[in-house]
Amino acid sequence: MGLFDNINQSSTAKVAALDSRNSSASPAFSEETAYQPSAVEVNKLIRNTYLLLSMTLFFSAIMAGVAMVIEMPRIHWLIILVAYFGLFFVTNLLRNSAWGLLAIFALTGFMGFTLGPILTTYLTIFSNGAQLIMMAFGSTAVIFLGLSGYALVSRKDFSFMGNFLFVGILVAFLAGIGAIVFQLPGLSLAVSAMFVLLMSGLILYQTSELVHGQETNYIMATVTLYVSIFNLFVSLLHLFGAFMGERE
Repeated sequence: MGLFDNINQSSTAKVAALDSRNSSASPAFSEETAYQPSAVEVNKLIRNTYLLLSMTLFFSAIMAGVAMVIEMPRIHWLIILVAYFGLFFVTNLLRNSAWGLLAIFALTGFMGFTLGPILTTYLTIFSNGAQLIMMAFGSTAVIFLGLSGYALVSRKDFSFMGNFLFVGILVAFLAGIGAIVFQLPGLSLAVSAMFVLLMSGLILYQTSELVHGQETNYIMATVTLYVSIFNLFVSLLHLFGAFMGERE
């Protein structure tokens, strides 16, 4: 499996951010945010979101490890796309009940499981594969903590980025599909670079929505932040592999 195969996995996952954005604009969601939450409610929401995010990331990492141990082959991107939309729909449907927690763990566990074959590929085809993975992991952590921390501390309103992110993610996703269909490695790298910027913006946007009480459902907030981190990691790994990978 070549490096270009990475785009098959990452591009289908990246549509998750677009779906989360669509969900936040739905009528049902608007009804939930018809009132302005108190400071106590906002702080509780932020705490619950980051706690759930930590748990889902940990569970996702476990599932990625399981996929690597059993040497799971790559899953076709169309299958991933269908499974993702199904799990996302269920999570969105159950977001106001305890069953929503089970749904989000199913969604993030599945995404982690699909990440396993990517990591195996990098460890196999690159002599410095482990270093590339750690670089992508470290860079993702620094970017997320830095941007999310900035939005929390500064309390700036980044809601103006919503329309730009929606259009940008849609364009980049379609470009990623084009890169898969027409086998264009250069375009796939450009898409990964675009998503590094777009997911960074989505982190700022979603954190700002939490801070200002525009997002009141911690399950859906967790989905958006998880997808941002997942896509950021995969995109950075793709770029690092392309420019710094040392093939066996």
